[in-house]
Amino acid sequence: MEPDRLAAMRASYQRAGLDLADLDPDPLVQFARWLSAAAELPEPNAMILATADAAGRPSARTVLLKGYGPDGLLFFTNHGSRKAAEIAANPYATLLFPWHPIGRQVIASGPVSRISDAESAAYFATRPYDSQIGAWASRQSSVVASRAELDQRYRELVQRWPAGGAVPAPQFWGGYRLAPETVEFWQGRAGRLHDRLRYRRSEPDREWIIERLAP
Repeated sequence: MEPDRLAAMRASYQRAGLDLADLDPDPLVQFARWLSAAAELPEPNAMILATADAAGRPSARTVLLKGYGPDGLLFFTNHGSRKAAEIAANPYATLLFPWHPIGRQVIASGPVSRISDAESAAYFATRPYDSQIGAWASRQSSVVASRAELDQRYRELVQRWPAGGAVPAPQFWGGYRLAPETVEFWQGRAGRLHDRLRYRRSEPDREWIIERLAP
């Protein structure tokens, strides 16, 4: 793509604005409303997870939201993955939901912690069979010599746990929960004067404060 064309690319947002009066006092209740509004989009639960290592070097990837509630936002991964290693070293992260077709974003930041093995196993049992085998087959973020090696590992595991039977949850795989300290709701507006309303915890009472940010 030519640089001039790239520089000229921008969307014009024409949706209604976002005011304080539109928001629920609880950011996770408000998140549930926006998630419902995004339900017809492809993979509305896809989110960008940003982490950083002990030296502060960041990395990002797309993961899937698998639950939410008063305690925070839930996702699952291999405990040997890069993201898990960074969370262990620096247990704070940001999640971004990029709902571009409806001109909205949600950004949540806060500490991340592992959930219990029992919770992880309970969710693992609900996964499709191929996803269960895939979790066992992939030593996530490690170097693989070839696709053939990965496929062979998958076939071996299918032989070990044939379809129709129970597949145990791997000890090296499980869930993480981000407990938001800030949650920003972004609504695209005309002229790049977007609406940005951020919830943050007050100190010392930990109540939610909502404030408008400049776009």
